Amino acid sequence: MEFMARGRAEVRITHADVGKRVSVRRLTGGGAGEAAFTDAVGVLTSWNEGVLSITRRTGATVRIEESALVAAKVVPAAPARRRGPAADTRELQEVAARGWPALETERLGDWTLRASGGFTRRANSVVALGDPGLPLDTALERIRQWYGERGLPALITVPTGPADAADALADALAERGWPAEAETVVRTGALAPLADTGADTLGVALAREPDAEWLALYHRAGGAADTAAALKVLTGGPSVWFASLPGPDGHPAAIGRVVVDGRWAGFAAIEVAPAQRRRGLATRVMAALAERALSEGASAAYLQVEADNEGARALYDGLGFADHHRYHYRRALPGSAG
Repeated sequence: MEFMARGRAEVRITHADVGKRVSVRRLTGGGAGEAAFTDAVGVLTSWNEGVLSITRRTGATVRIEESALVAAKVVPAAPARRRGPAADTRELQEVAARGWPALETERLGDWTLRASGGFTRRANSVVALGDPGLPLDTALERIRQWYGERGLPALITVPTGPADAADALADALAERGWPAEAETVVRTGALAPLADTGADTLGVALAREPDAEWLALYHRAGGAADTAAALKVLTGGPSVWFASLPGPDGHPAAIGRVVVDGRWAGFAAIEVAPAQRRRGLATRVMAALAERALSEGASAAYLQVEADNEGARALYDGLGFADHHRYHYRRALPGSAG
């Protein structure tokens, strides 16, 4: 749902919306040390004599002068498609690969070799699904050669856990001296509840490409040796959107990315500026991206989070995400077999 017209915030509620759940932003001052705007989400219980009454989930009532309204919208109370998605490991791995596409790929049987100038492990590792079409040691030697020609380490993404994962491959690589690194959890959830968290999405700007300030906050982009390659990966995918929520200084306080691929919406690059953390900004960004993905027909959400990132995992727990499977990378070292 859009809340901006010609770059201007709009009030999109009327007296006829009394009894509906709404999200509003009001002007509250802007003096020294005081926020210029305050947000409220709840049921519009009355609108009389120029004053709105909004009842929050806690039961508290907020009274707002009509003249102070800056922007407002109705928030759907019960979105459709609330059940969690069903998918096997292969489907999710393939969807995730399309959503974070490598600049260069080559098939090796059922496996896919990916290279992107070193920007992220995901875009510079082998998707090992199915049979490589060669004896394992021969396949590993081919992988070493292919990545070596590009000046990159040989990495293989190995999904583990469910019956259709690659636990046997993990064991075989361990026996050959390929150590594991960066264990990651793939999490899924229904998309509609994420859009209906009650988080205020007013002020979250969406764009098809990240600007310089978005990239400055995204920590992985800052470490990319090849910025052009990073941009191509970030903007690749079926339908990609970038979200940015300005902070008090006008610079992004929180950012995020979503890629819509059929029924799936893949979330990534959810970052909050250190000084703005623990204020619900990540939830606001994700809710805005979820609204956009719903409007494009998606119904299921997925994301990937490193297993030791307890803060992010707690956030996603609260947003209804559940563990689906895990994967890690296996790295070729000098002297390892294959």
